Amino acid sequence: MKIQLWSVGKSNEGYVKDGIDDFTKRINKYFSADWTIIQPPKNAASLSEKDLKKSEATLITTQLQKEDYLILLDERGKSFTSPELAQFIQQLANESNKRIIFLIGGAFGVDESIAKRANLIWSLSKLVFPHMLVRLILAEQIYRACSILRNEKYHHS
Repeated sequence: MKIQLWSVGKSNEGYVKDGIDDFTKRINKYFSADWTIIQPPKNAASLSEKDLKKSEATLITTQLQKEDYLILLDERGKSFTSPELAQFIQQLANESNKRIIFLIGGAFGVDESIAKRANLIWSLSKLVFPHMLVRLILAEQIYRACSILRNEKYHHS
């Protein structure tokens, strides 16, 4: 199973890049994992919120494959405890999903077409975080889930 971490926005800032890289490297001990940063359209500043989300949706859907399991991050989604997330990831692996995509939408969220395509909408928290921090939290939580599955001592319950 491959884990793909996608985020719409700018490249990782230095203040989070090292952490994101570290946790992604750790995840790779369990599953193949990598990041795709989807750059917003060049004319993003001149687009309405609706048009920007539609444009970003086009960029996302051109990279999605039919069989991809898409998990959209949104503060209104389903929440998990860390052990529940671990069990969910194990379930996805058991179901022989080839590619799991965790998607962090753009500054205004995602177009409705992406939300409808998502197999799951997941909330890290009801709070709203800067996208750079969401990337770091996402990578850390996936690593934590993997360590729980292997009964390693990173996670203390």
